[in-house]
Amino acid sequence: MKAIGYQTAGAITAPNALENITLAEPTATGFDLLVEVKAISVNPVDTKIRASSSAPAGEYKIIGWDAVGVVKAVGENVSLFNVGDEVWYAGDISRSGSYAEYQLVDERIVGHKPKSLTYAQAAALPLTGITAWEILFDRLGLPQDGSATDARILIIGAAGGVGSIITQLAVKLTGAEVIGTASRPESTAWVQKLGADAVIDHTKSLSGELANIGIADVTHVVSLTQTDQHFDEIVQVLKPQGKLALIDDPKGPLDVMKLKRKSLSLHWELMFTRSLYQTEDMIAQHHLLNRLSALIDTSELQSTFGEHYGTINAQNLIKAHTLIESGKAIGKIVLEGFNQ
Repeated sequence: MKAIGYQTAGAITAPNALENITLAEPTATGFDLLVEVKAISVNPVDTKIRASSSAPAGEYKIIGWDAVGVVKAVGENVSLFNVGDEVWYAGDISRSGSYAEYQLVDERIVGHKPKSLTYAQAAALPLTGITAWEILFDRLGLPQDGSATDARILIIGAAGGVGSIITQLAVKLTGAEVIGTASRPESTAWVQKLGADAVIDHTKSLSGELANIGIADVTHVVSLTQTDQHFDEIVQVLKPQGKLALIDDPKGPLDVMKLKRKSLSLHWELMFTRSLYQTEDMIAQHHLLNRLSALIDTSELQSTFGEHYGTINAQNLIKAHTLIESGKAIGKIVLEGFNQ
């Protein structure tokens, strides 16, 4: 099968940062589906792993954690899917990724693809959708029935991949007032289009920006980028007994003692935790992906598809990694098909 991989971790500008290669097609056993990959999207985690984790000597590392495809074969324990089903998933960071024509993935972290979306449109959503869902409803414990009418959610980095879907979910399902942050006219327009009640500039003082729109404090903060730079302001704008959720990797330690006086709580989110540890509730990702599919097919949510970078090959993936690392991507970068 065709695949794109690398042997030595390094910069995207390095020779052989990503290569077109050929590998043997894997075999499905146990709870695994063998999926023929139709489209993928590129996430910051792809670039982080490529830059920091080399393949074992003499082997290639295949990354990629967002895919849409068709089930080609199933393991003997599979009960949720049949051959021919169209599926979407983010996969398992400890296994071979989606930069390949065929991929093995545990059925418990796979959902049925939205019928109303193309492969490319659907590929933009699994990882960010799972992350956003788990932040709002598993980590922060917000309701899904629109009853959080006294809540005010500040989403830092609302125009990015996770921000684009978490903004929609918060607007559509929680009932909270949703304030997103962005720093450029085009990203501000994107967040407004997604339904945020207000958009402020995260390059300025968060407390000052909120005060300018008449908001004294917020009950929840979702910090998706540069948490270390915003931490003191986050503590300032959070209401006593408020909640902070984050997904990024702060460059320095966070002084959590600053949370004590207000009894603030901190929640980390990593959507790979359930698959990494084979948790008892691992199948929750199957259910939430199916729920996201339903919300999309009823037009309550829209794809966060940003740009189509062409077929799945090393050249196009290098371009995609370069844009992701620039920090200027809006929505998700998608690639489709393996005609190299």
